[in-house]
Amino acid sequence: MSESDHHRRSSADGPARVDVLGVGISCLTLDSAVEEVSGWVDRGEHRYVCVTGVHGVMECRRDPQLLQIHNRSGLTTPDGMPMVWSAHWAGRRDVRRVYGPDLMAAVLARAVDRGWSSFFYGGGPGTAELLAHRVTERLPGLRVAGTWTSPFRPLTAEEDGEVVRMINHSGARLVWVGLSTPKQERWMADHVGKLRANALLGVGAAFDLHAGTLPQAPRWMQRSGLEWAYRLGREPRRLWRRYLRNNPAFVLDILAHPPRLAGTIHQSAGTVGSGTTRGAQG
Repeated sequence: MSESDHHRRSSADGPARVDVLGVGISCLTLDSAVEEVSGWVDRGEHRYVCVTGVHGVMECRRDPQLLQIHNRSGLTTPDGMPMVWSAHWAGRRDVRRVYGPDLMAAVLARAVDRGWSSFFYGGGPGTAELLAHRVTERLPGLRVAGTWTSPFRPLTAEEDGEVVRMINHSGARLVWVGLSTPKQERWMADHVGKLRANALLGVGAAFDLHAGTLPQAPRWMQRSGLEWAYRLGREPRRLWRRYLRNNPAFVLDILAHPPRLAGTIHQSAGTVGSGTTRGAQG
């Protein structure tokens, strides 16, 4: 089997997906997501996880390349309740929210049991180091392979190569990426073939939440789909354009293009199921 044939075959593996405005959202629960990632490590595979809500979906509609990145992922988890409701609408009532911070906590707990090491890449100045300190306090025995915070500028090719060598030399099986959407998704897609780690997980704000530098919304707000309002209240200057632009547009678009069962993602072509993805122009 040629390398390209192997890629096409492996790209169709994994959980079924629901087509939400062209983005293939994986049909998951938190437990099944942990099992899926565990399987990658056990089998020596190399994949990445996009943790996606309304913001990610709407960014994909504006950017066909980002859409393909999401649809080539090992998993694109239903991070927000609108993704869960979309899956239920399409008939997958078993889907539950796979929230980035919860996924991080659950996979790190599995990492303690299995002896996997983690590398924390991203976050603001000092955040990755603080995160590593906090999670090892909560999870005795957790192996941290290293941390690195990227500068607020693109890396040169030489600098990026040095980062790749550093992460590979660390022996990390898991690389946690906290660069926010869409930077972290682009970084994972660009580096999944260069890093020896089995799973790259783009968890964004989970770095700040687990480091204790940003409070989490109450659980009732998370379950009712109101976490965006909590976050907007905490960071209005940074987030108001995102939510006021994306949320109304998502509602209108999803009413015009209801979610549908999509089977698996044909990642090499960026399409969903046997039909064509409803792309960035919708």
